[in-house]
Amino acid sequence: MRRSAEGSAAPAGRARTLAQAYRRFGEVDAAGTSPLYERVAVALSESDEALRAIETAPARKRHPTLILAALHDLALAGRAPVLAAAYAAADGDAAADAAIDTLLRMTDSVVAIATRRTRPTDETGHGGVLYPAVAEAAHRVGANALGLIDVGRSAGLNLTVDRVGITYDNGQSLGDPSSPVQLSTSIVGDRPVPPRAMPEVVARVGIDLDPVDVTDPDEARWLRACLWPDQPERSVRLEAEMALAATAPPQLLHGDAVEVLPDAFARVPADALPVVTTTWALSRLPIESRLRFLHRLDEAAAGRAVAWVSAEGVGVAPAIPTLGDRRASGHSIIGLAVFDGSVRRAEAIGRCWSRGRMLAWLTDS
Repeated sequence: MRRSAEGSAAPAGRARTLAQAYRRFGEVDAAGTSPLYERVAVALSESDEALRAIETAPARKRHPTLILAALHDLALAGRAPVLAAAYAAADGDAAADAAIDTLLRMTDSVVAIATRRTRPTDETGHGGVLYPAVAEAAHRVGANALGLIDVGRSAGLNLTVDRVGITYDNGQSLGDPSSPVQLSTSIVGDRPVPPRAMPEVVARVGIDLDPVDVTDPDEARWLRACLWPDQPERSVRLEAEMALAATAPPQLLHGDAVEVLPDAFARVPADALPVVTTTWALSRLPIESRLRFLHRLDEAAAGRAVAWVSAEGVGVAPAIPTLGDRRASGHSIIGLAVFDGSVRRAEAIGRCWSRGRMLAWLTDS
């Protein structure tokens, strides 16, 4: 009898936890940002049938962002036209009804997509931070050519950083003013970014556990599906960045960065400076892996100069100074580390907010 009671209580407890997760996502994460997803997530949290359907997915695949992306993928693929129409009309009530109906009718498909996929880590618009930092790395080493190695951004969109145009609100501009990808960044403080152009990029290598090939229609659709459907400005920017990346597709390496980095360095010509970039990627790694990552950079520098540009939360990037900032400060540190033989020079060259939309440059070099 006791076993039976415990057996019935556990699923009920899991369902309550799942319902709470979806309600919190709607009322906290999506509130004020995506009215559609706010309404849909709350509706899912209130539907016992929907929650039971979500529970058929592996536990680590039940997160609202992944299930909602799987539903969005079906809509974009033309397999859930009613849901697609509700999203297009930005009708929250209709979208909530259609999402539940699609989930119940196509549970196996939703679960299959969520199980097969990981939610891409790419966000667009990092160029305002990366461009001046990479150019600074090249300047310090005296490099005339670069090989970009991007870690942890699954579609490698950071690898087009030399081909975008950036306008800063202090009147400065960097990059290509004719590029189809134009970014804007606000400057915090009165120190301008260095007005240096980036040298020629001769190699582009992306490393991720589940890399996304933007030239593959299914993969590109999944990137679109992971955007919230009522944020058209992000969709427009993603389309432009994917189109730009597709004109010069990077080499994508599948695997753990610590293990794959030597292969990535080998793909950069000997006369080019390898510049490794990490943007809000290292926080997903345990501290032991971050230290091993740093060791890999040291190893690579035994035969050539290597640079690492990071934009990570305070205290996340090993060896990069924190400037006395608190971890919960709400901003990130832009780091630049140059490895040359046995010498490592690591510096915090900036702070940024909103994933690079606001930038405070800190160095006069």
